[in-house]
Parts: sequence; structure tokens; C-alpha cells
Amino acid sequence: MIAIDFEFQQWQWQYQISTTFFICVILPTLYYLYSKYITKSPNNYNKLESPLKVTIPIPEEARPHWKGKRLYPPSIKLDEEPDKIQSYCPATGQYLGTSNVTTREEMDEKIELAKHAQINWASSDFSIRRKLLKTMSRYILENQENLARIACRDSGKTKLDASMGEIMVTLEKVNWIINNGERILKPNQRVGPSNFLLKFLKSAEVRYEPLGVVSAIISWNYPFHNLMGPIIASLFTGNAIVVKCSEQVVWSSKWFIKMVKECLKTCGLDENLVQLVYCFPNDADYFTSHCGLNHITFIGSKPVAHAVVASASKQLTPCVVELGGKDSVIVLDDVKDMNALNSVILRGTFQSAGQNCIGIERVICLPKSYEKLCDIFTKRIKDFRLGSDIDQLDEIDMGAMISDNRFSQLEDLINDAVSKGANLVSGGKQFQHPNYPQGHYFEPTLLTDVDSSMRIFHEEVFGPILTLIKARDIDEAVSLSNSTEYGLGNSVFGSNFTIINDIANRLHSGNVAINDFATFYVAQLPFGGVKKSGYGKFGGEEGLTSLCNCKSIIMDKPYLRFFGVQTSIPPPIDYPIEDDKKAWNFVRCLNIAGYDPRIWAKIKAIKTLAKSGN
Repeated sequence: MIAIDFEFQQWQWQYQISTTFFICVILPTLYYLYSKYITKSPNNYNKLESPLKVTIPIPEEARPHWKGKRLYPPSIKLDEEPDKIQSYCPATGQYLGTSNVTTREEMDEKIELAKHAQINWASSDFSIRRKLLKTMSRYILENQENLARIACRDSGKTKLDASMGEIMVTLEKVNWIINNGERILKPNQRVGPSNFLLKFLKSAEVRYEPLGVVSAIISWNYPFHNLMGPIIASLFTGNAIVVKCSEQVVWSSKWFIKMVKECLKTCGLDENLVQLVYCFPNDADYFTSHCGLNHITFIGSKPVAHAVVASASKQLTPCVVELGGKDSVIVLDDVKDMNALNSVILRGTFQSAGQNCIGIERVICLPKSYEKLCDIFTKRIKDFRLGSDIDQLDEIDMGAMISDNRFSQLEDLINDAVSKGANLVSGGKQFQHPNYPQGHYFEPTLLTDVDSSMRIFHEEVFGPILTLIKARDIDEAVSLSNSTEYGLGNSVFGSNFTIINDIANRLHSGNVAINDFATFYVAQLPFGGVKKSGYGKFGGEEGLTSLCNCKSIIMDKPYLRFFGVQTSIPPPIDYPIEDDKKAWNFVRCLNIAGYDPRIWAKIKAIKTLAKSGN
């Protein structure tokens, strides 16, 4: 008995050792070998896809302690030279350079160069495309401050705003596509026919093919991200791209395109895959109606979108149109951490001086949260510090606006609201910076007691103005949120998920964040609006596939092809029709056999088909 027990214990000990060895050594080894040599996942490390080192010196104007001449007054237009665009820093008024506008002949040439380069790129392997994107990602990661300084110099924003709104979201997009792009763009097997007979005969799939030369017409508020996003998606889908940047940010756009071309060149690829054009509105119609463009992504304002879409319709060029918004935040009374929430709202309102398509334009609160936020914002906003943090040693909270051409409009909106009962708590006018009097600064503004009778409730502000609106209950809050012509994004904050999730379902917009703000880009979801905020989507899976021709393929099942069997026209319905009644009965029975849910009806129909098909 003792011997048996000893043998059992020895066996148990050996079993435990072998099990531990299997779990700790054998399984990890097998998994490593499987991951490295067997799986074909694009996420696996591949030396052929290793990023390359790219070195590009940044412009002197973006370096610390740069002293450039100041313009009096600063303007992008030169009266004596109407075919040139003058670039300057909105925060300081410093001159950045002058560029000749892209002529119509040059547009033709750039589109043709892109078209020629795309021919080979269309059939490039996904591993080559990933290597390019990894090279871009590595450069961005290693040069974050330089890229931020370039974006700041041309847009007037702070480095922190550039890091969050330009660099982080671009890194997310490029790495998300590296990890998921091939899976999304591989041929997509579909379920095939619902017909009982055809499902055994036919298989179906969708193949995603590049469109050719696509274009992106982008706004100035995020000169790096808005330019890089379309480029990254277009190149990975096998397209070439011609970007039309805003005339407000030509200086930085030229350098960012130079960076992309250097990445292409370093990877041994054709630099002509990416082109840049810039012009004034009088030549924009020529570009948007160009027969060489196969797709247009437009990011901008509603009035300009009307012209873009009308022009593109001349060539039936498909468009994705992302316009402005009047985004709301609905705050319920059961929010637990009001201090955390108010910081989110301040960031969503004042980042990049409020020049955000998905910036917070309306804060709609239930009564208790309204009073709390009024008190908090009154204290915090008055302490905001304005300036250029790439030039000053001081801590800066908010930068400049892109120009001063809308200051009078902002003041009109504020005055209209005050005349109708709103309370101007702070701000409300242009700010004269003591160090940079040429800079385009507008005071951070807080308006309370705003209601739907005021223009500022309905019209897009696109500036540093926070408006607080009180709602009696949830139904009124949802009604107020939905009562503008826009429908880009919204946020809902509360503690009861069932309630806030129901609110999200009731909001008329393309994007909703629950207990968060505008993290759609970070999640790489399809992005776009409804109503007058535009149509179509970019970002995420839909953003990639929208840049492709979704080609539907129907074919015989593989086992039929193996035996050499092909689809043919049955004799009863072959031309010339020999017997009309027999032909009709054949098709009738074919429909019954294919779609009638009754088993006996199917059997009878198939029997008839077998007889009449001979």
C-alpha cells in the first residue's frame, strides 16, 4: 500500500513538472514559432517592413528664438502681386515667405504626374505600403516638437494644442492603418445568393481597387493633421493624391509635403504620388472640376462646399463633404465629478482658439449642473493667458486665431445675444497682445443665459466663445441640441448609462461621445455629419473603402471549377425559345425551388426542373 502511494506521488510530481514545463516553455515556443513563421498577419514583425530613418532639417522660422520681420498689417494677399500668397504667423505677424499660386497649367501637370506614378503604385504590395507608413510614423514620433513648432508658426496655436490635435491623431491614424488596413482592403467574401439552388453554384466577393488620383481640399485649422490624414489613407489604398491646402497655411503645407516626399524617396518610391496645389478661389473651380480627379474629400465651410460640389458635378466626381458644426454637450444633474467635466468642456471649447469643426459650441445643462458650471467657468476663464508659446518663456493657455477677418462677426454675435438677455461674464472682444500687437487674438469669452432666440445659438462660431444654456429637463435638452441645421458631433455626460445611451440615440448627428469629448479620431471611427454638416465618411474602415472602387465579383464555386463545370443557359429558356409555356413553367419552378420555404414545394419544383431541363 505504501509502495503504491509512493508511486502515485512520484507520478503526480512528474506530471506537475511536465505540465509546468509544457505551459511555461513548450506553449510559448510554439506560439513564437507560429507567430513568426506561419501566420501571415500584417501585425507581425517583418524586417522587410522595418521603418527607415528620414532626416529633414526644419525651417529656420520654426526654430526657437527666431526673429522675423513683422508685417504692418499682416495679410495673405498682396495688392501689387495678385498671383502670390504671402504667409505669416497669426500669433506674431512675422513674415514667413511668399509663394506663387498654382496656375491652371501647373494643376494639369501635377495631376498628370500623379496619374503616371499611380499606375505602378496601384498594384504595390501591402508590405511596401506599410513600410512607407511605418517610416512616416517613426519620423513623426522622433520629431514631435519640430512638427508642432511648424504647425504653430503657421496657425498661431500652442504647442500643446498641436501635440494633441495634430500629432497624436495623425499617429493614431497611421498606426491604425498599419495594423488594420490590409485586413479591411483584402477581398471580402460575401454570403452569396439566397436562392436555394444558386447558393450551391455561386460564390461572391467584393474586391477593393484604388480609384486612381484622388484629391483633398482641406481647411487651415489643423495644417498637419488635415493634410496627413487624406495622404495616409490615399497612399495605403493604392491611390495617388493631389492636396489643395488653404491659402492661409501654404508655408507649413509645403514643408509637410516635402516631408512626405522625402519618406517616399527614402523608401525607393515615386515622389510624384503626392502633389500640392494652392490658389485663390478664382482658380479653385478649375481644380474641383478637373477630369483627372477621381474623388474629392472636402473639409471646410458650408458656403464653399456648395461651390465645390457644383463644380465637381461637371465631371460627376464623387465627394465626401465634412462641414462645420454646432456641437453640443448635454450635462445631466447626476454628473459625479464636475471638476473633471469642466476641464473637458474648457479643452473642447478653447483648444486652437475654438477653431475646431467638432469643438464644443453649446453647453446645454440641466438646472443643478448649470449653476455649478456657471460658478466654475466664471473663475477659470478669466485666468486664461494668451500668446505664442513657441516664442515666449511664459506659460500660455490659448493661442491666436488664423486671422482677424471674423472678429467683427464674433462681436456681432455676442452683442446680439446680450441684447436678447444673455450675460457676458468675460471676454467678448479682440485682445491687443502687449508683445504682439499684430497677432490675431480674441479674448476667451463666457456667455451665460443663452437661448434659442439668439443668433449665436444657431450660427457656427468657430472661435473662443463658451455658451451656457439651461434646459428644464432631458427632453428639452435633446430638443435644443437637435434644433440647429448642423449635425456633426455631440457629447452626453451623466451617471446613469441607460439614460445617457438613450439620449445618444435621440441626437441627430454623425458622432456622439458618451461621457467623453470628440475621441472619434482616436478610435478611428468613420467621421462625418448629417444635415448641413455634410455627407459621406472619412476615417476608419469606411474611410479606406470610400477611396476604392468596390468591385463585385460573382463566380462558380471552386468545386465546380475543379470538375470543369460552368454555368450555362438551360435548353427551355435558350434562344430561340421553342416552347413558350415550357419556358415559363421552367422559370416558375426555378423560383419555387429557389425561394419557397416549403420543403415539399421545393422537391416538386426540382423534379419538374429535372424533367424539363433535358
